[in-house]
Amino acid sequence: MPDEYAPADRIMLTPQQITEARARAAASLSAAGIALTSAERDSIEVADFGLSRLDELGLQLVVYLNTERVCAKELVLFPHQTCPEHRHPPFDGTPGKEETFRCRAGLVYIYTEGEPTHGAPAARLPEHDRDAFTAWHETVLRPGEQYTIQPNTLHWFQAGDRGAIVSEFSTQSRDELDVFTDPRIERTTKLADG
Repeated sequence: MPDEYAPADRIMLTPQQITEARARAAASLSAAGIALTSAERDSIEVADFGLSRLDELGLQLVVYLNTERVCAKELVLFPHQTCPEHRHPPFDGTPGKEETFRCRAGLVYIYTEGEPTHGAPAARLPEHDRDAFTAWHETVLRPGEQYTIQPNTLHWFQAGDRGAIVSEFSTQSRDELDVFTDPRIERTTKLADG
């Protein structure tokens, strides 16, 4: 992978960028008829995966519930925004997180392990990131459609031209344990000063 994206060269997101991404995600949810409390709007997680390329590689999340047994979230993706390839490994005697994605608005392309889909994939990736994406079995979700990803399965997803809102229903979420194909990724977003 190119040196231009080495960890030492990363530019962290600013508080202003986080505020703008939260507002944009909240507006997308509102436009889709998904109501949030003011506390939920203020706590929208903005994940840039430590790469500070939020419009390309990022995700906005609203976590409604995350217990030892169940988790419910809204995932907001801006147009062509990609959640990088990862898997949810076993932990604490569990097989890992099982998750079902249900598309609420827009279009989302999900890529999982398995036989690569014939023809060119719909997702658009920068050439310098291609080595970090190995799963190419494509599933397309439109509003009302859903797909379940089994534990410890490599997967990644990207929104279509208008972005996407995806409801996630899963077993317990332990995002800090996710294993990413790209070794540059850090799951926790770091903020720059000011």
